[in-house]
Order: sequence, then structure tokens, then C-alpha cells
Amino acid sequence: MTKEIADHHDAELILRLYELRREAVMRQSRDTMMRFMPRNWDELAAVVALTHPNNAAWRQVSSYWEMAYSFARNGAVNADFLIENSGEGLFLFAKVHPHLARFRSEVAPTAFRNAEWIATQCEVGRQRFALIQARVAKMMEAAK
Repeated sequence: MTKEIADHHDAELILRLYELRREAVMRQSRDTMMRFMPRNWDELAAVVALTHPNNAAWRQVSSYWEMAYSFARNGAVNADFLIENSGEGLFLFAKVHPHLARFRSEVAPTAFRNAEWIATQCEVGRQRFALIQARVAKMMEAAK
């Protein structure tokens, strides 16, 4: 069901996604989530609580990337083209990935299914995710 060839509609959609990322609150939320380095399950689970100070940023960024990656998974945009231009969501997914099974069993059964799809079923996504996982591991180590 994926879109095989990118065209000008894909470019328009990706540019629109970029414009949304530039919005002030979204930019602040993205910065907060880039700095978010959960060292264990408890730190990841804490940010999901509505009372956590970073919960709004968590919800905004995680839902934004799930929406964007759903466009590729559902054939609205070419997956390789999207991930070449929008890999930032894989940083959050790399932080969640070690706890994904538990997150799904305790928090949300369908969480990160679009990020997981683009990271495992899309050739460029697999390549980018491997690089990003290594980078996140270094970032986590430096944050200790």
C-alpha cells in the first residue's frame, strides 16, 4: 500500500510538515523531547503522566511524528522520501524502543506503530534508524 514514487504532492506535504515543525510551541516541544533522555522504564513512564511537566511536549511531539509517519505507512507519501527529509521522529522512537513492548502493554497497545513501521519496513528508514539508535546511545551515555 506504500507509495512507490515520490511526486510534487509528496514534496508539498513534506514542506507542510516542515512548516508545522517551525511553529513556536512545536519548536519548544521538539527541543524538550530532544533533551529528554530516559535512562530506564520509570523515567519514560513518568513523562506519560499528565502531571509531568514535559507531558504536553511528549504528547505533541509523539503524536506529530506518528501522524507524519502514518502518511507513509498508509500510502499518502513515499516513505523513503519522507524519512530522508523527516528523520527527527526516529530520535524519540529510539528512546522508547528499548521499552516498546512494556509501553504497549501498560500504556497504549498501538503506540509508535507508525514509527516502528518506518524504522523497520522502509529501507531508508532502517538505515536512518540504525544510525540514530547509535547516536542516541552516545547521547544517553553523555547524559549520565
